[in-house]
Amino acid sequence: MTLIDTLKACVGAENVLTGRDCASYRSDWTGAYVADPIAVVRPASTSEVSAVVKACAAEKTAIVPVSGNTSLNGGTFAKDAVMVSLERMNRIREIRPDARIAVVDAGVILSSLHDAADAHDLVFPLTFGARGSAMIGGMLSTNAGGSNVLRYGNTRSLCLGLEVVLPDGEMMDLMSALHKDNSGYDLKDLMIGAEGTLGLITGAVMKLSPKPLAYATAMVAVPKLDQALSLLNRLQTATGGAVEAFEFMPRRYIETHVEMFEKAREPFEEMHDVNILLEVGATAPRDSTPGEDGAVPIVTYLETVLGEMMEQGDVLDAVVARSEAQRAEMWERREAAAEVCLTHKPLQNNDIAVPLDRVAPFIDEMEKRLERIDPDAVPMIVSHLGDGNVHYALIPSSDDPALHDRLMETVEDVTLELGGSFSAEHGIGLSKKPSMARRKDPVALDVMRSIKAALDPEGIMNPGKVLPGN
Repeated sequence: MTLIDTLKACVGAENVLTGRDCASYRSDWTGAYVADPIAVVRPASTSEVSAVVKACAAEKTAIVPVSGNTSLNGGTFAKDAVMVSLERMNRIREIRPDARIAVVDAGVILSSLHDAADAHDLVFPLTFGARGSAMIGGMLSTNAGGSNVLRYGNTRSLCLGLEVVLPDGEMMDLMSALHKDNSGYDLKDLMIGAEGTLGLITGAVMKLSPKPLAYATAMVAVPKLDQALSLLNRLQTATGGAVEAFEFMPRRYIETHVEMFEKAREPFEEMHDVNILLEVGATAPRDSTPGEDGAVPIVTYLETVLGEMMEQGDVLDAVVARSEAQRAEMWERREAAAEVCLTHKPLQNNDIAVPLDRVAPFIDEMEKRLERIDPDAVPMIVSHLGDGNVHYALIPSSDDPALHDRLMETVEDVTLELGGSFSAEHGIGLSKKPSMARRKDPVALDVMRSIKAALDPEGIMNPGKVLPGN
């Protein structure tokens, strides 16, 4: 039997795609990395995944896991590899409201988990623009972030347990619902963020949270970016850490968004340089129950804080959402970021993180260095300002590879000078491997290579990703 025949025996002939049937899997959303896989295999259970991996391991054939394929760094590039799609493993196995957990297959789409949690008056708080296609397994594999990291943490913080098929096809059961477990090495966290290079995640136990009873959402303009932190800290202190999102959109981003989308509107009557989308979620009835006048306390409080800061000159303008439609319009502006940025060519997509008080210095210093290196380059910036993550996309003035390399290294230089990381939430994949080689601690890289060699001695799990030299 050929490998294809064996794979068909594992999952059924109709679930092994080859040739033109693989067209929709050839590239991720960016289109930057394109390849024809040997086949796309679609298992429906962990046992089928195990059988597929064992078959590939016997032939020493590379395996590339794929979930929603919303990767931005080439993490699903599958040349000369069998791509294992988890799209059929889309079962929400269990919702346990009292324990506030969801037990799910790795192929569950993020928005489906949102809906399932909502049915129990709970939330799975992780969210971002691709929530209608991104899957839990992919989010765990890249340790995805999103807009609510400020309050709830990233994907790693929201995961209690995992089920993983290892490179030899054995299934490792870490499906614990425990908040405390010190029984040896934390293998769960080792697998999260490994981008499928150490094993293939097939299931997870995810944390759920109380559903906010009311939201206070606003667009706010401040004189300078560093002054926005005063607003964030004031709201965090007063609300007991209930600020869920604090997103920065500069003038150029707002202008581009309005130009691109026919129905888009500017957030204020007057254009401002520093625009913040903020949202506070209230879970206590005292903050969410409307008074006799119909006013929601958390909204009234936000208006009071913003009014006081306007009188002090710390806020230039503010619009508080008065309806769910207004709130949705504010969020659409921010969640269109991928379309706003990725439609420009050429594009260098940088995803960095610095301490909160160094976001403004990072942007200011990059402006100075761009003037020397490529004065015609256009930065297209959005930022999860509340957690220090800056999506610093650059539109260089030419396709010159040498210029692109210099720009990338400049971003890395400034990021590391400010105590930051060259990778925040998009993963490493292929595009960040040069950064790993240049910037990651050599001893840390050696430890990573040792772990990879121990778990995957044949190097078949998502080969060529994450680690330089692989």
